[in-house]
Amino acid sequence: MPRKLTRRQVAASSFAAVALPSSSLAASPDMKLGNFSISLAVKDIKASKQFYEKLGFTTFMGEQARNWLIMKNGDHVIGLFQGMFEKNVLTFNPGWDSNAKKLPAFTDVRELQRHLKAQGVKLATEADESTTGPASFTATDPDGNQILFDQHV
Repeated sequence: MPRKLTRRQVAASSFAAVALPSSSLAASPDMKLGNFSISLAVKDIKASKQFYEKLGFTTFMGEQARNWLIMKNGDHVIGLFQGMFEKNVLTFNPGWDSNAKKLPAFTDVRELQRHLKAQGVKLATEADESTTGPASFTATDPDGNQILFDQHV
């Protein structure tokens, strides 16, 4: 039976994994993913907003009357979405910083898509690679978590 690890042991093993020499890691291009946030599928946006305000988050953008808000606490960003999707979604915004401002350099969402497809990642939806500018695609990790790559610039 596997033994249960403490949080400290998990953190130490995570640090060890990050500290591996680069020669032991698969080569990949510099993938600038942009801003990261978690989009939460909430049942009651008003109650969720009040809860996250207690954690120091403030409304950054969105429309509560339309059942969506983006909230920030420093560089930490969460989205609250009521009735828009079934599960929580990990979101990367290539081209944006945590203030939704355009980054001077970033990896275009279509390049990210090509790289992931070449690595054998199956995509749930795809961006049209013949276009430029805003586009998005989605993937699902091995545990069923949805990941949205959503470029707005």
